[in-house]
Amino acid sequence: MISFIDLFSGCGGLSEGFMQSGGYNAFAHVEWKKPMVDTLRERLIQKWEYNPEEARKRVVHYDVMDGERLVHGSLNKANYDNCEEAIESGLMGLVDNEVDLVLGGPPCQAYSIAGRAQDPHSMKNDYRNYLFENFCFVVENFRPKVFVFENVPGILSAAPGGIPVTKRIYETFTSIGYEILKPNQLKHKAVLNSADYGVAQNRKRVIIIGIRKDLNLDLNQIYDSLHKEKSPNKFTVREAFNTIPQEFENIDPHSVPRNINERDKKLFFDWVNLNMNASSTKDKLNFYQSRTGRDSNHVKYRNLEWDTQAPTIVAHLKKDGLMFIHPNQSLMRSITVREAAVLQSFPLDFTFKGSMGTNYEMIGNAVPVEMARRIANALKKIFK
Repeated sequence: MISFIDLFSGCGGLSEGFMQSGGYNAFAHVEWKKPMVDTLRERLIQKWEYNPEEARKRVVHYDVMDGERLVHGSLNKANYDNCEEAIESGLMGLVDNEVDLVLGGPPCQAYSIAGRAQDPHSMKNDYRNYLFENFCFVVENFRPKVFVFENVPGILSAAPGGIPVTKRIYETFTSIGYEILKPNQLKHKAVLNSADYGVAQNRKRVIIIGIRKDLNLDLNQIYDSLHKEKSPNKFTVREAFNTIPQEFENIDPHSVPRNINERDKKLFFDWVNLNMNASSTKDKLNFYQSRTGRDSNHVKYRNLEWDTQAPTIVAHLKKDGLMFIHPNQSLMRSITVREAAVLQSFPLDFTFKGSMGTNYEMIGNAVPVEMARRIANALKKIFK
C-alpha cells in the first residue's frame, strides 16, 4: 500500500479520489474547520469501514499553521477535539511506517485572481500566501518519496512582496532536496483542467508534483502519465445530473433547493428561457436593472447549460446561486448541494455534515474526486 498524509483536507475530495484508486492508505488527514472534519470522519466510517475511534484519530482537527506541534505533538487543545494520540505525539504518533506521499491544496483565496481583484492590497498581506511553507514543513519532516501540491492558476501570477510565489515555492522545495518543475515550466505542464479528467466542470488547477532527489524517478514521466489519464470525451452537465435518480432526490437532504423568492423565480425562468447567457454584457446588465431596479457594473446571473461543462464550482455558492441557475427553466432555482457535488464528481453516497451554506462552501473548495482518482492512477504507475 502507498501511504499518504493529506493536508488542508477539507471534506476530502483529494483523498477520496486517491482511496477510490485503490492501493493507497491514509495515515492522517489534517483539517481545521469542524464541519469538514465531521464530513471526512463520517466518510471514513460509512464508506471505508473505519471504526469511529479510528476515524476520529486519523482525521486530525488542527491548524496546519502550527506545524511544529502538529508534527511532533503537544498540540494546543483549545478549540480542537483531537484524540489523545494526536495531542501527545502529533502526526509522528500516527505514522507507523514510511510516508510515501504528502497531498494537499492550501486555501487558494490569496492566489485567486478574483480574490486579489476584490482586496485593496491585492492580497499581498494575506497570510495564506505563505501556507505552502507549512506544507513544506511537513514534507521536510516526513521525507515522502513524492508530494502533490494543488492550487489555482492564479498562483502563477501571485507575487506578494514583489517576489513570485512560484519562485518562492521552487526555492523552498529544492532547498530541502526535492525536484519540481521550474516556474517557467508550470504553465505548460502543470495546469490541468478537470473537464479533461471525467468531470462535468471546467476547473483549471495547478498540480505541482515533487520527487525526492535521491530517488530514481523521472518528473517528466510523471507528468506524461498525468496527461495520459485524460479522456477524449467530455462529461456534460446533463450526464452528471442524470446520475441522480428521481427517487433518490425525494429522500436526499442534499437535494432540497435553497429558498427562492417569487421575483427571482420569475427572473430565473426568463433568464434561461431568453437564453441570456448568449447575450451581450450590456444586455445582461440591462436585464438586471429592468428586473431589480438597481444598477450593476457586473453580470449577476448565469445558468448552467445542459450539453457542455459547468463553470468552476466556487465556495461563493454558500452565499447565493445566482451564477449557477439550473438549466431547466421550469424549475426556477439554482443548483442544489447534491447537484454541485456531482459536478465535483462526489459519489451519491457522500454525506456532507454542515449547514446548507457550509456544504456549498466545502464542495466549492474541494478537488474534484474523479480528477484526484486519475492523478492517483498516474502516480501509482510510477510507484510500481
